[in-house]
Amino acid sequence: MVSTTSFRLVIADDHPLFRGALKEAVARQFPNAELFEAGGFDELQALLERESDVDLVLLDLTMPGVRGFSGLMYLRAQYPGIPVVVVSANDDAGVIRHCMEFGASGFIPKTTSVDTMREAVAAVLEGQTWTPPGVDLSTAADKEVKALVTRLSTLTPQQVRVLMMLSEGLLNKQIAYELGVSEATVKAHVSAILQKLGVESRTQAVIAAAKIEGGQWSQVAG
Repeated sequence: MVSTTSFRLVIADDHPLFRGALKEAVARQFPNAELFEAGGFDELQALLERESDVDLVLLDLTMPGVRGFSGLMYLRAQYPGIPVVVVSANDDAGVIRHCMEFGASGFIPKTTSVDTMREAVAAVLEGQTWTPPGVDLSTAADKEVKALVTRLSTLTPQQVRVLMMLSEGLLNKQIAYELGVSEATVKAHVSAILQKLGVESRTQAVIAAAKIEGGQWSQVAG
């Protein structure tokens, strides 16, 4: 059923063809919707800072500027009032479960039919959650991994960004330059990250995050 309600939706994916296909699918279901596109995480951040009253973000996990679940973690921390639906080519049950644990309102595999995508988006806009039918998410995660997910969820948006940069091997002064803050501020963020994750070094922090990312977080921090 076509909805006449006006929504403001953001499609964040680095593949223009997929963005276009998803945009067309959503537009047919919600012809009055205002649709925005972002091809990278920096572009998505700028868009969300500029546009108010966004009703939903459709987020690819693997865009330039993010790795693993970091983009989702940042959005949920920085914009807790905006629902996020992950749209990903990786439909592993563990990945879907982690996305929901990190606060996603839904998970749509990229192999999903257009009609089902529309149903999923409509369900989330109605305040529901949506995951692929037939995917068993009841299997309990390893206790260590579950505890780590809980700890990662406590990071502030800035701490998430610092952890992302640590994973890229950036030094404190480089992180300070990228974020436009002092080295002292970066050191404070790093200390807070170590404390929240229960580790003693930058390398251990990155390795800890990698445990739930399936190797998506680079382990190069020195």
